[in-house]
Amino acid sequence: MNNEYVLECSDLKKSFGSSNLFVEVLKGINLKIADGKTLAVIGTSGSGKSTLLHLLGGLDDPDSGSISICGSEISNLNAENLSTMRNINIGFVYQFHYLLPEFSALENVAMPLLIQGVSVKNAIEQSTELLDKIGLQAREHHKPSELSGGERQRVAICRAIITKPSIVLADEPTGNLDAENAEHIAALITTLNHDYGISFLVATHDTELASSLDQTKRLEEGVLI
Repeated sequence: MNNEYVLECSDLKKSFGSSNLFVEVLKGINLKIADGKTLAVIGTSGSGKSTLLHLLGGLDDPDSGSISICGSEISNLNAENLSTMRNINIGFVYQFHYLLPEFSALENVAMPLLIQGVSVKNAIEQSTELLDKIGLQAREHHKPSELSGGERQRVAICRAIITKPSIVLADEPTGNLDAENAEHIAALITTLNHDYGISFLVATHDTELASSLDQTKRLEEGVLI
């Protein structure tokens, strides 16, 4: 597979159930995302968008097909190397923010750097700079319960990109937000993509968010259109 693509998959298939109730969710997905580009995958609830992101992020195994992240075929990696690859190359954002409730916004953003072995001082400096950049400097020491829904999701996105991964996989990042906050998230994704060159693959039913990205594909009946 070609290294100009930060993510590439070929003939990806995934089914669930038993012989009595067998559902083909993905029926041969082919997808390429060039380095520094953004892509939206749109589709109705239950169309398989989350399943696709779980496979691409190495969180679940496909029935068949291949997935390459930054030129490395992930099926060739053992559990430890797969975990390391994810930590370095992939950021994750979900519909629910999954921030750690006992830690401040600043500490939540710094956590991936600390896991990578970055010093506390350096991790705090980088996290402070990023939160300042997106206008949350006054909220850095607030815990998630003290933040609005839009603020929590912006912190979650900062946490996903603080290690400067090659790509962020975002699953319905505006799904729990009102229209105004959804617009802020769409603008933030565009800004971070432009400023840091991080690719984004966003699964969404938000047509406004999708239209702000470089390319849109529709997942329908198990295939990408």
